[in-house]
Amino acid sequence: MPINKTTGYGQIRISDNAIASIAGSAVIECYGVVGVTPKNPIKDGFNDLLKKENYSKGVIVRNKNGILDIDLFIIVCYGVKISEVVNEAQKRVKYNLEKTLNMDINSVNVYVEGIKVVD
Repeated sequence: MPINKTTGYGQIRISDNAIASIAGSAVIECYGVVGVTPKNPIKDGFNDLLKKENYSKGVIVRNKNGILDIDLFIIVCYGVKISEVVNEAQKRVKYNLEKTLNMDINSVNVYVEGIKVVD
């Protein structure tokens, strides 16, 4: 469900794909995150890393009365402390979305779908 806002200049409509792209771009910048993976691995491929234009396939956005819940599906780097990577990802995604959209974010749920050795 897209977000609708009204300003003095007119109406703004923000799609779920745009929100997912913002969240995907924020999480990929976190230390220890190798990439975003599809939320539907059977349809989109098992543990394939998504390119920047497809981040929305690895993010689920749920909108309840103007409050967002975000689910992220990521692959982390081998040898890092997973709890720290996930904590940083949650903080960064929440901050970026709240700053960009000027909305409340209820939760950012991170699902680690795999671990990858990076050269």
